[in-house]
Amino acid sequence: MTDTALLSLVQWLSPAFPTGGYAFSHGLEWAVWAGDVTTAAQLQIWIGAVLTEGAGRTDAILLAQALRPDADLPALAALAGALAASRERLTETLDQGRALATTVAALTGRDLAPMPYPVALGAAARPLGLPVGRVVALYLHTFTSNLVQAGVRFVPLGQTEGQAVLAALHPLIDRAAAEAADADLDRIGSGAFRSDLAAMRHETMDVRIFRT
Repeated sequence: MTDTALLSLVQWLSPAFPTGGYAFSHGLEWAVWAGDVTTAAQLQIWIGAVLTEGAGRTDAILLAQALRPDADLPALAALAGALAASRERLTETLDQGRALATTVAALTGRDLAPMPYPVALGAAARPLGLPVGRVVALYLHTFTSNLVQAGVRFVPLGQTEGQAVLAALHPLIDRAAAEAADADLDRIGSGAFRSDLAAMRHETMDVRIFRT
């Protein structure tokens, strides 16, 4: 591992990188509107479930698989699309993956096909030679941070409360990354049904700020 490789990954996962992550709430906007998430404690529980039982977990496993030298990227991309529980979830992962692949290709001169976000990130990050668990942990931290910021805006919470929620979720991020790094595709699956329903119901909101 080199400092340059790690810095490249941090750049790609930064909020400043043009993947548009700030535009997606992963259904959290509806959950706040519906009264499921009204406090910092409830936000922590909601995001923790997504990390350990929902799309955070499945994306982490897909990313870990995509980082393998012998990965079948088209098959992983198809699986990632099939695992999207709603139209908005599919839009979210496809749009972010396309934006990531396009920008990394422009920066590196590599030919990167547009794929769902975790698969696209795995394809882009594979040549960096970073430990799988490290890549997955940083990806999940970015994913979690984005959801926390959505909560800060819509619950609403203060920035300090939001940062406290993010810090409290660090152990779950670390555990989810370690489990994903060692998991095979037979272990993939989601059980965060309320989050999936929130994403479906977000599509029908009359007024919304986030795309998902």
